[in-house]
Amino acid sequence: MPQNDSHVPPDWPSVIPRLSVDDPENMVAFLRDVFGAMGNYNSDRPSEMWIGASLVMVGSIIERMQTNAFVYVYVPDVDIAYERALALGADALEAPQEMPYGDRRAMLQDPWGNRWQIATHRRFSDA
Repeated sequence: MPQNDSHVPPDWPSVIPRLSVDDPENMVAFLRDVFGAMGNYNSDRPSEMWIGASLVMVGSIIERMQTNAFVYVYVPDVDIAYERALALGADALEAPQEMPYGDRRAMLQDPWGNRWQIATHRRFSDA
């Protein structure tokens, strides 16, 4: 949930994953195409990409080492997002499958080495 505290920018979350990659412009395009992320590539500062109510920053490795992340993302249709990611060069790690906790989930690795578990929630677990 976004914060309104003075130490956090208005409507931003307190925790923001930041991806440092060697090709941030194409990473931004990947996020837009696979996850429907909103935002634009910025060459002079980190790009701010919104996936639903979540923010992901994407920057270059000019002043930093490349880092790899493991991120769980809910999408409207996991099968479509999974196929889009594969078409854009991601590697399949787990095909979409039903999980006992109500998610249909898949896992892939993007061309920059980040791992993504993508899911569509279908029902609440019986537990």
